[in-house]
Amino acid sequence: MHIVTLITDFGLEDHYAGLIKGSLLRYHAALNIVDITHNVKNFDIVHAAFILKNTYAEFPVGTIHLMSVMNYHEKQSQFIAFERDGHFFVGPDNGIFSLAFEDDLEDVRKLDNQHNGVFSFKETLGKAVEHLASGKALDQMGEPADRVERRISLQPVISNGQLSGSVIHIDNYGNVILNIDRLLFNQICGGRDFSIYFKRNEPITQISKCYSDVPVGELLCLFNSANHLEIALNMDRAAEKYGLKVDDTIIIKLN
Repeated sequence: MHIVTLITDFGLEDHYAGLIKGSLLRYHAALNIVDITHNVKNFDIVHAAFILKNTYAEFPVGTIHLMSVMNYHEKQSQFIAFERDGHFFVGPDNGIFSLAFEDDLEDVRKLDNQHNGVFSFKETLGKAVEHLASGKALDQMGEPADRVERRISLQPVISNGQLSGSVIHIDNYGNVILNIDRLLFNQICGGRDFSIYFKRNEPITQISKCYSDVPVGELLCLFNSANHLEIALNMDRAAEKYGLKVDDTIIIKLN
């Protein structure tokens, strides 16, 4: 059974996720549908791209990853499909994939989306998944996309002996995830002493290996499972306690 993952902003209280699943199975019944999440914040393609970027590689090669977030960002919205790292990706051309992968996408196909109606894109997605799950070639699906929507995420800034980053995600535990990954941190800090400043609080001056490195309720900073720098409280919610929100600035000063 071919694996198809779903990342949407439909939530779990309405029937929308069921509509998509039913359409997929109607076109190709032999599917193993995996719900990564339906709880992306409404229309938040940055949130969705973060989840996709940090989950897709854990699935077997050949998996089809279906995105359905902010499908109608323009009146003439289109849907696209492409292959990367042996995985297939299908979803709206609204910049979500450029945020997930940050470089140019190759051999992108524009899907036929001539159906009418608010939720008619389920037919487009169903046909695309059926095509790929049946083993048909990607280049036989639709026409080459002449352009792909690009969005640029906030990037860390290096200047005057400091690294300025920003909050890109707050998870279900209230952990604060930054746009600074382990590679960049090591390149800039290189074993030197540092201080991490935010919201006029006392700086964090060391990287922990796990949450329990500090007492319950104490502040820490570590690299999470996605290798991003994360500000957290052991057994508590750092975002709420310190008033941190997405796009807030975090400063790392080298001593």
